[in-house]
Amino acid sequence: MNIKISNVANLPSRFGTFKVKSFQEGPKEHLVIFKEPLAAAPIVRVHSECLTGDAIGSLKCDCRDQLEFALETIEKEGGMVIYLRQEGRNIGLLNKINAYALQDQGFNTIEANHQLGFAADERTYEIVTTILDHFDIKQIRLLTNNPTKINALEGVKILERLPIIIDSNEHNEGYLQVKKDEMGHLL
Repeated sequence: MNIKISNVANLPSRFGTFKVKSFQEGPKEHLVIFKEPLAAAPIVRVHSECLTGDAIGSLKCDCRDQLEFALETIEKEGGMVIYLRQEGRNIGLLNKINAYALQDQGFNTIEANHQLGFAADERTYEIVTTILDHFDIKQIRLLTNNPTKINALEGVKILERLPIIIDSNEHNEGYLQVKKDEMGHLL
């Protein structure tokens, strides 16, 4: 895998002042947001891109709330957010919007993906190992509710799973219930 890595830059934000570094994997450019110094076992959030949630504030998902929770946590306690460019569980923005349209017709998030010919979750996490190796991180405290991420991260020891605790709303209650009941999320 041919990976290009950027320099480190400062990123002042409304959550705190962080460092950022980008990892280019083919056409995808992933971002690492981190707070120095990194602990021997830092808190790490692996977050997949969600334009509608992260940038626009969609209430159909919990993505933005999870991202903000992670940024607030690493501002206080240190660590990093690995922001993966895997829009719509890696089906892309166009297909994600088509899945939204199917959800408007009554399909849940998994059924909509299946209707479009995709698995419930198409994401991969190999790049995470590359990123953690770059930072010489061998063990982490993983900030997640997703058991797939716990099982998918190879080459790194997960010392602890830290839950992301956020409130649901009337627009994402069903979505969160499907994540819990059908995808095994630890909510």
